[in-house]
Amino acid sequence: MSLEVLLKNSPWMIGLNAAEQNKVRTDIQVKHIPVEGFVCRRGQAADYWFGVISGVVKINNVASNGKSTTLLGLAPGSWFGEGSLLKEESRRYDASTLRDSELALMPKSTFLWLMDHSIFFNRFLISQLNKRLGQFIGAMENERLLDVDARVARSLAALFDSWYPQQTMMLKISQEEIGQLAGLSRQRVNSALKVLEACGLIRVNYGEIHVLDLDKLSTFYSAGE
Repeated sequence: MSLEVLLKNSPWMIGLNAAEQNKVRTDIQVKHIPVEGFVCRRGQAADYWFGVISGVVKINNVASNGKSTTLLGLAPGSWFGEGSLLKEESRRYDASTLRDSELALMPKSTFLWLMDHSIFFNRFLISQLNKRLGQFIGAMENERLLDVDARVARSLAALFDSWYPQQTMMLKISQEEIGQLAGLSRQRVNSALKVLEACGLIRVNYGEIHVLDLDKLSTFYSAGE
């Protein structure tokens, strides 16, 4: 995916007028970040709104005892980081890449300018924040209530949920990367993927996951629950 494809298919961009779209294209930057590189660090000033052009980004926190908790996985088409910009606070999480990735960086000044000039952009942000709330509630449910197969299903569904409607339901992602998002070993992820494939929810190819039924994947419970 290119920056232009990302912008053309971002729902907030479609609702901007020509002058607003031109400002976005002029101000936005593209940054390549290698695998396991940091997009932003906890405690850093929030200077940008981020869009994922390619790759996979993981949002996580590390406790004082060194334990890492993954909060969210972000696939191409996702935008993130609006919360810290709106609250004018430093980042409260780390964002890092699971593979070589390209990010779109919208400066804070442009983000705030759009808020001042576009009702459509503000409506998108309200929807985005509501979606984030649902994702974090879901992450808590995954950790405390669901078995391993369901955790893998929900982690995959969350990646596809942010994709624009025209996107084919396929993601290039390894089992190791899914394991990092779900907090599981590659072997356990492999077992869960076989269960989900047998249920007709996904098709697994080498390095790829094809989602066949996103609604059922996002609400999956194993037969034993």
